[in-house]
Amino acid sequence: MITCSYHRVVTKLSIAAAAVDWYSIGARDLPWRRPGVSPWGVLVSEIMLQQTQVSRVEPVWTAWCSRWPTPASLAAEPVGEAIRAWGRLGYPRRAVRLHSCATASVQRHGGRVPESLTELLALPGVGTYTARAVAVFAFRQRHPVVDTNVRRVVARAVTGSPAAGPATTGADLAGVEQLLPADPESAAATSIALMELGALLCTARAPRCPECPLSGSCAWRLAGSPAPTPAAATPDAPAANARGQRRSQRYLGTDRQVRGLLLAVLREATDPVPTARLDLVWPDAEQRARTLASLVADGLAHQVGTGHYALPA
Repeated sequence: MITCSYHRVVTKLSIAAAAVDWYSIGARDLPWRRPGVSPWGVLVSEIMLQQTQVSRVEPVWTAWCSRWPTPASLAAEPVGEAIRAWGRLGYPRRAVRLHSCATASVQRHGGRVPESLTELLALPGVGTYTARAVAVFAFRQRHPVVDTNVRRVVARAVTGSPAAGPATTGADLAGVEQLLPADPESAAATSIALMELGALLCTARAPRCPECPLSGSCAWRLAGSPAPTPAAATPDAPAANARGQRRSQRYLGTDRQVRGLLLAVLREATDPVPTARLDLVWPDAEQRARTLASLVADGLAHQVGTGHYALPA
């Protein structure tokens, strides 16, 4: 029993070391990972990356952090400016969330992004994953950071499963935590390395096993790389965010498309927009009215007087 337990520990420590070694030469050069990036820059990147491809995030993140390098600089501007700067990044409620985080950081934490996991979780709209990611990547703390990519790497390398489950569980967090070295800095390095492995090599549909630093000890590979069952394959194919994976969703003709068209008109306008102008963007009056009302309900637009709309002040 002692020998088996020791073997498991060695294997897990080897996974961490191999992943970190690979990351030093195989990782992407992303601006929010560079030395000197502030915790605010990390928080902005984590929220922008939710369900959005890295290539789309990079220019928006760069422009955003240049204009608003601190929470206080964003909090000083109307939320409508955050929505305008968000452009066509998608899911614009994230811009409102970031503005709320900036305001809370100013009001509660002296203009700084808080460092503790508890305080990060208390920021508006910040969930478990984002709070842990900021604590680890910005403050170099030791917490398991688990997204779809990390779950897939661990499922294959440690348990031999071809696919991860449909959502992160407490068991996933505990399993990843066991892989982390005791030293917080080393643990943080391991967390980002495992995530990058899942994004670039250990992908859902076409894993690049010969290039993977874990291939020699990967339980899934040693088992012959069995294909997932249909029930297991379905949840793992679309990733929860775009750190290397792309979610496949119908878009044309949906309320989401109409919201985007309406919001584009409001973003480009310097004055309140009359309803008659908004009517031109989509022919279905019922769908148009429904989506315009949803923009107002979500705090992305507001009515000005009678029959005019604008970004929130």
